[in-house]
Amino acid sequence: MDLRVLQLVDHLLLIEHELQVQGWWSAEAPSSEALSSQQPFCVDTLAFEQWLQWIFLPRMKEIIEQGYPLPAVSGIQQMGEMVYVDRPEQARALLALLGAFDRLIAGSAV
Repeated sequence: MDLRVLQLVDHLLLIEHELQVQGWWSAEAPSSEALSSQQPFCVDTLAFEQWLQWIFLPRMKEIIEQGYPLPAVSGIQQMGEMVYVDRPEQARALLALLGAFDRLIAGSAV
């Protein structure tokens, strides 16, 4: 596993941890209907933190574990900034982690 992939794995764990710290981690999965939304980020059925927990993190873990090609770009920090526009201080650490993730995916230094 190359250094970039190891850094991505670390960032996924940090994102998961920050969701837990903020109290945005749920023990109960959303309904299968909510998880099967066709909208980007499941905006019509899930809160952003639910999407991170139940869609984004599992998909990224699967991509890494299976050795699939990584996405070429990620705009997840930008989406987070829109979602948390009214509470930027509370989401500051999560947004920083999402930004670092975006840079890693793009192949830039963190």
